[in-house]
Formats: sequence, C-alpha cells, structure tokens
Amino acid sequence: MTQLPRLHWSTLGDDTGGLEHRWAALWDVTVDRSPSPALAPRDVDLWVISAKGAWPPPELNRMMAEVAALPILLGMKPDAAPMESKTLSEWGSLGSVRWGVLGPEPPMPGLRPRSGTTTQLTASQALSFGLVGTSPAMQDVLARARAAAATRATVLLLGESGTGKEVIARAIHRMGADNTQPFVAVHCGAIPENLLESELFGYNKGAFTDARKDTPGKFREAHGGTIFLDEVGTMPLGAQVRLLRVLQEREVQPLGGGAPVKVDVRVVTASNVDLWRKVQDHSFREDLFYRLEVVPITMPPLRARREEVPFLAQHFLNRKAREHGLYPKALHPSVDPLLMSLPWPGNVRQLENAIERAIVLSGTRPVLTREDFAFLAERMSEAPPADPMPDAALAMVSNGAFASPPSTSFGMDLPAEGLDLNQVVSDMEKTLMLQSLAITRGNKKRAADLLGLKRTTFLEKMKRLDLEDPEAAEAAE
Repeated sequence: MTQLPRLHWSTLGDDTGGLEHRWAALWDVTVDRSPSPALAPRDVDLWVISAKGAWPPPELNRMMAEVAALPILLGMKPDAAPMESKTLSEWGSLGSVRWGVLGPEPPMPGLRPRSGTTTQLTASQALSFGLVGTSPAMQDVLARARAAAATRATVLLLGESGTGKEVIARAIHRMGADNTQPFVAVHCGAIPENLLESELFGYNKGAFTDARKDTPGKFREAHGGTIFLDEVGTMPLGAQVRLLRVLQEREVQPLGGGAPVKVDVRVVTASNVDLWRKVQDHSFREDLFYRLEVVPITMPPLRARREEVPFLAQHFLNRKAREHGLYPKALHPSVDPLLMSLPWPGNVRQLENAIERAIVLSGTRPVLTREDFAFLAERMSEAPPADPMPDAALAMVSNGAFASPPSTSFGMDLPAEGLDLNQVVSDMEKTLMLQSLAITRGNKKRAADLLGLKRTTFLEKMKRLDLEDPEAAEAAE
C-alpha cells in the first residue's frame, strides 16, 4: 500500500467543516484545533495554517526558525473578506509560504516553498540529517541531490572533510524510490589495499588462503539500493579497473573465478581531494573519473555558509542532549555571533563536536554561554566579537510584544534626591525576566527555572509587570 504524504492543519480554533475527510484521498491529515498553534510534527510534508486576523499569532513567528524547509500553505475561507496589503505582508513575513483557499479541492502534493531561502527537501528529510539550506550554496547542493535521487545516476561528492558528504549521500538514498533498500557505506581509505577488492566485489571459497566460504561483497549487499564509496581517491589502480567494469557492465566478478553477478545499485562516491589533479598525476584513471562525475556535487565549507551556523548549532544541541539523556539546554543569544565568526576548519563535524563538548562540560547549567566555547577561539586564534550581547538579542522574547529591557544599573548609588525603591525593584525584575525569556527563546517554564521560580509565580510576575501579551493571554484562556 502506497504511503500518503502527511499534511498537518493548524486551524487556530476555526471549524474545519469536515474538509480533512475530503482531503484524505491525497493526504494523511492530522488536525490541531487549538487556538494557540503548536509546531507541526517533524515528519509532515505540508503545514496548512488557517490565516485569520491582522497578523499571525506571536507563537508562529517564534516557530519559523525551527521549521527549516517545511512548505507552509496559508489558508483562507472562500467567503472570507479580502485581506489588506499590510495584513498579507504580516502573514507573508512568516517566510516560506503560499496562499490558498480552504475548500473541497485538497492542496496538491509536492507543493514547494516559493521563498528562495528554503531547500527542496521536506522538513522531515532535512532536519533528520541535520541539513539546513538557507545559503545559496546549500540550496544548489540540495537541488542537485533531489534531482539525482529521482534517477539511478552515479553521483560524485566533492568537498573538505567534515562538510557532510555522507549526510548528503544518505539523503539522496532516502529521497529515492529505493529508500527501503540497503544503504551500504564503504570508507575506502580505512581498508588495506590488499583487502579492498575482496571487500567490495566479494570472493569465492578458496580464492586465497583465508577464503573459507563464499562472500558476496559490498556491491552485492547493496543490490537494489545505494552503495557509498567514501575517499574513492585512495583506491588502488587495480581496484579502479574493477570498479570501472561494475559501472560499465553493472555486474561484479568475485575473486576466485566463477560467473559474474548482475547488480542493480546506485553508486555515490566522495572525495576530499581534487580527483582531476590525481588524474593529471596518473594516480587515478581518467576513464573512471568521467564515469563517476555524472552528477558532481561540491559541498561548501561551513565558513561559506555562516548564516546556517545558529540553526545547525540548535539542531546539534537538541540531538546531543537526547543522546546523553540530559535535560535540553539553551544557547545564550550572545553565542550565535561567536559561532558565526569562527572559520571552522573542521566544518560541520567540528561544530557538532564543539556543541557536544560544551553540553557535557557545562554540568547542570541550563544555558550555554560564550565561556563554554572559549576553547574554540583559543584553538583557532580568533578573538570573540567585542559586542557581548546586542539589545536586539535581548528583545528576542516569547511573543514579540516585549520591548528592550530597561537599562537600570544594579550597582547604582542612592541619589541625593532619593528614589522609588518599588520602581527600581520592579525594573530589576523586568530586566531579569526579559533576559531569561531571551535566553530560553520564549519558553516560560525554562525561563522560570533560570530564575528559581515556579512557573505559576513567573506568569503572575509577567502579568504584574505588563509583560503578558493581552491577545495571547485571551487565546490561552
């Protein structure tokens, strides 16, 4: 039975009119009827949001950084009054969206975002691999990967170590029609030259001293699926000849004789060195190079897509916390400019390891600060940016209605004319609460934990200090 693509509908409290049942022929539909929107599940292919009101709920604006490549359809009722241009602009500022009418005709599967700042992958495909495609370079990578996935063409991935070549190889496999078949990864540089051919192409019993039984080899293990040959440039010339035959004839010849065996496999190779230069110095076969370079994809280094660093950092932060069984931690807003300023010679792999190190060594602290990443600046001889935390970062709080925090100094002297102590204490509380909300990206429970308060106490203080958005409060009731 063919699995339907998944559609998630946030009605924002509106009646669906039973449309979800009419759409069930094309979509596996789930409905969120709450007036306060929640983030769509990670494995959906389209997020439909009932657009109503002069502007989107503040919660939606906060969620957009986590949505990544998920296409969004903003739906209007057929009898709805036309929206003013300002209202359209406010809703359109959510990012990767299209407009549509919520009617009996279901949205068409395969809807892609219009925005040039998103990838050609669904959110579930992109986020599950730690992929972010906001930069033009990565948009090109992901577009080529999707095109290659629709065929059985041979793919050559080029780029520095740690840029995510195997990640892209797995994404190509997962997006293809053979995604239920095996994905076999072989790191050619890690296998001794005298064993590589037998490992790849298999052997028959008695082919050599220790060949005690027939062994199929990696190509036959990957039959029907994808084989990924990493560091293909390290392959000895003898193995290159045999690989060329596999690509030409689509069959493998096991060591020790016997009939060749047909294989149906997509071949994805990768190299962190310039293969054409190896062709010029005669250490790599030219005819094999042309066979491998059917669909070339060059992975950009992380320093060439700095705008994606905060998204990748947050992804690794969540994943590593789960792996180590730790309570999810937050990144202080001042960490983003530091991470974006570093050259990252080890690319995405280095960023992932840095996040894991910071999580493990931070102990029970719920927030990672610049000090947790000081080892990076020291190692790369880079000084952290001078601006520790701009006011705009402090204003990144839960619902967008909070102003920048007051600049009251905690170490102030008592002025000669006196002061209003209650007002000073109130300003101090407001400043600290705004900072805690900024650090936790608007999560009130975690913000309360930072200040050692119960959540109910924190919410009461928000109302008392006029930090609660009235519309959000009404929606929550």
